[in-house]
Amino acid sequence: MQRETATYRLQATRLQEQLPDGTTRCNLCLWRCRIKHGQRGFCQAHVNRDGTLFNLSYGIISAIDIGAIEDKPVKHFRPGTKVMSVGSYGCNFRCGGCHNLDISWGESALDELARGTSTAAYVPPEKLVEAALRQRVQGIAFTYSEPAVWLEYVLDVAALAKQAGLYTVYVSNSFVTDEALELLAPVLDVLCSDIKSTSDTFYQEICRPAKVSQVLQSIAKAKQLGMHVETRTNIIPGRNDDPAVMHGIAEWIRTHLGAESPWHITRFFPAFKLSDVPMTPTVSLWRAHDIARESGLNNVYVYDDKGCDCAGDNLPVAAYLEGNPEELHKVKKCSAACCGSEGVVLKKYEAQLRVK
Repeated sequence: MQRETATYRLQATRLQEQLPDGTTRCNLCLWRCRIKHGQRGFCQAHVNRDGTLFNLSYGIISAIDIGAIEDKPVKHFRPGTKVMSVGSYGCNFRCGGCHNLDISWGESALDELARGTSTAAYVPPEKLVEAALRQRVQGIAFTYSEPAVWLEYVLDVAALAKQAGLYTVYVSNSFVTDEALELLAPVLDVLCSDIKSTSDTFYQEICRPAKVSQVLQSIAKAKQLGMHVETRTNIIPGRNDDPAVMHGIAEWIRTHLGAESPWHITRFFPAFKLSDVPMTPTVSLWRAHDIARESGLNNVYVYDDKGCDCAGDNLPVAAYLEGNPEELHKVKKCSAACCGSEGVVLKKYEAQLRVK
């Protein structure tokens, strides 16, 4: 599919289905949102325009950083190499302890795109790959926000990256459809996925329809499709630190991914709605490590000083890109005919324009 990417414009959602009731279903993630004209899905990044779903965040970059692949965390794929991490806006989860709230949820940033008033950086796929080559990294990682919600851009960048000899890493919550994974498989090298708990209740507090079995099935599917898979669990005191939970995760990894499959155990740091929850004690991290080893996992890594893959201290996006920063951050209005001259894409903002 040929895409016009030189300037910002909406891109058609890759997995969508028009339904008899007039709604359009998004099949990127397991919410499978049914969306009416002028409305957005749960992730806020996909909008229905006259029956067709479009991705608001295509090419919109919230953060860039360069570091070791081990920081993703990925330890058993191209160790010692450097990766350019990139993120956009939007997520299909609402984690109470999120440290990347403005990026991961990204509601205000996506709202500005929907109003045609955003000054967020727009980077076409070829320009991002050129920047990665210029920075002399060996790979590109899609992280900070959930990559499933800007899958269109991930696919286009990953295809160009592969042609340029770069590997790709997809850091995800794995609440994603088999259809999306099948699109990704030919161009994606690594999945680093969360396994947050073995409890449906835990998952449904952050994503109402989510079940553990769905997340685990998606991770197993990625491995079946040939991706290198590593998993991680952020241990939250009183929420998912029960030894039975740790044992359950370790057993599942050993059975479905193999005894050599890496499991990364990270420390929780208080944030947002979980600001009153204490930092994970070191003893809890190492207890999980010991349980995993007793369960037969051979590669278990504990991070006393690292929790999520955060973007809080990153340099400005413009620092990694060529060109004028003012041009990079000029107001973004979709140039497609469906959006009108104002670049407005939500029904409620169309109504506001009529009032004026």
